[in-house]
Amino acid sequence: MTLRYRDVLGGAVLGSVFTLAIVLLFRADHPNLRQASPAEGKEKPIHGDRGAAVELPATRDDHSGHVQTTAAPENSLVISPERMQSIGVKFEPAARRLLERTIRTVGRVEVDERQLARVTVKLEGWIDRLLVNTTGASVRQGQVLFTLYSPELLATQEEYLIALRSIKTLGESEFPEVAAGARALLEASRRRLLLWDIHESHIRDLERTGKVLTTLPIHAPRAGTVINKMAVEGLQTKPGDELYTIADLSRIWIVGDIYEYEMPLVAIGQIASVSLSYVPEVSLQARIGFIYPTVDPQTRTAKVRFELDNPGERLKPGMYTNLELKIPLGMRLVVPKDAILESGERQIIFIHLGGGRLEWRNAKTGLRSGDWVEVLEGIREGEHVVTSANFLIDSESQLKSAVGGMPGMKH
Repeated sequence: MTLRYRDVLGGAVLGSVFTLAIVLLFRADHPNLRQASPAEGKEKPIHGDRGAAVELPATRDDHSGHVQTTAAPENSLVISPERMQSIGVKFEPAARRLLERTIRTVGRVEVDERQLARVTVKLEGWIDRLLVNTTGASVRQGQVLFTLYSPELLATQEEYLIALRSIKTLGESEFPEVAAGARALLEASRRRLLLWDIHESHIRDLERTGKVLTTLPIHAPRAGTVINKMAVEGLQTKPGDELYTIADLSRIWIVGDIYEYEMPLVAIGQIASVSLSYVPEVSLQARIGFIYPTVDPQTRTAKVRFELDNPGERLKPGMYTNLELKIPLGMRLVVPKDAILESGERQIIFIHLGGGRLEWRNAKTGLRSGDWVEVLEGIREGEHVVTSANFLIDSESQLKSAVGGMPGMKH
C-alpha cells in the first residue's frame, strides 16, 4: 500500500528530510551501494524498546549461491534504532482509559419564571397611598403594597351591608320568596367582593363594624424583590394594569449556549460547576433543568437552562457566569492525539513491532477528550503506537516505496 505525499513541510525542511531518507535507504537497502560485512550471512536479533528480540525479515538460499531477503509487507518498514533515536521517535501502548468530556460555556443569570408574581387590580380606581415605593425593595408575602380608592368598591360594600340587614329583618318573613331574595342579594355581593380579590378578613370586618372601606389595601402575593414598579400615588388604574413585578431570587436560572455537535452529550439532570471570573471564591453547582427545543441558525447553538439555589442572592439577574459541564464517557480504547496522522481522507497509526520494524494501518477514530483519541478500528490494546516524529516516518515510508518502484532499484 503506497501512501500519498502530503504538502505539510515547507521547501527547505522537506528537502532535507527527503535527501537524508534517500541516502539512508539507499545505503541500508540497496545491495549495490553498501559494503558487505564479513558476518552478513548470519541473522542477528535486534532488541526493541520493550526488550524483546525481533528478527529482521528472513533470508533464503536460491541454490545459486546468492542469499536473498524476503520482502516485507507493503505496509511496513524497518528503521534502525539509531535512526529512530535521531529523529526523536517515541512510543506508547494503546490502553483503555476512563474518558471524560468537558464542555465549557458562558451563561447569563435570569429570573426563575416560576418564582415571578405580577401585581394587578381587577377593578378601576386610583392609588391613594403607596407603601412600597422603590424598585429593588424586599417584601414579605401578604405585606400591604398600596391602598386603592374605587367608587365601584364603595358601592358594592354598601350593597353588601344592605343585603346583610335585609337578611336580619326579612329572614323570618312569612313569604319565602322575600327571604330567598335577600339571601341571593347577599351572596351576589359577597361573590363580587371575592372575585375582586378582597380578603375574607376584610369582609368579616365589614360585617362586624358595618363600616365600608374607603380604600382597599392591596397585598403582596409572594415574598421576594420588587424588580419592576409602575405604581405611583394618584395613578389611575384599570383592570389588568401591571403595577408591580415581584421575583423570588433565592432560586435562579442560568441560561447557557451549547454547540449543536455537543448536544448529544447533554441531558437533563447533569450537574455543572458555576464560577465567576471576578469572584474566584464563588463555586456553585447547577442542574440542567431544561433543554430548549430549537437551535439558533446564526450561532448553531441551543440554549440549555441550569437551575440552582442562590444563597444570599449573590447571583444577580443579568450577570454572566462560567459553566463547566463534565460528562463521563466510560472506558474506551485510546491513544494520544499525536499518534493519529491525518493523511487526506484517511487517519493513519504507526505501530512499533520492535527492533525498528514499524507497520502503518488505517484507523477509525471516535470520541476525543483532551489529549486522548478513541480508536474504534485499526489497533489492539497493548500495541505500541508512535506518538512523535510521525511525519518523518511517513515521509521515509513514501520514499522507500517510490525508490523501490524505480527501474533497476529492485533487489
